[in-house]
Amino acid sequence: MAKKTINYRDALIDSLQDPEEAVSYLNAALEEDSCEAFLLALRNVAESLGFSNISRKSNLSRESMYRMLSGKGNPKFSTLSALLRSLNLKLSVRVKE
Repeated sequence: MAKKTINYRDALIDSLQDPEEAVSYLNAALEEDSCEAFLLALRNVAESLGFSNISRKSNLSRESMYRMLSGKGNPKFSTLSALLRSLNLKLSVRVKE
């Protein structure tokens, strides 16, 4: 009998629909101390909830979201904040350990 396999990316995107999983994933990306890693992680979270849906909620075009969340993206704080709000997330700051 053939063993069923699941695509890693599909499993990741599916798991990121859980808000707690998404938060853990984004925090892990922030620990990498890489803007590119965080933006790509944020892109995966946005993809898990549907770019069209997030685009409507954030008032950002899908095209600008794709550019912003690429490895070379450089979003303004206001844009990043709007995107996070549409994902029901917010940034916080804490003392470095």
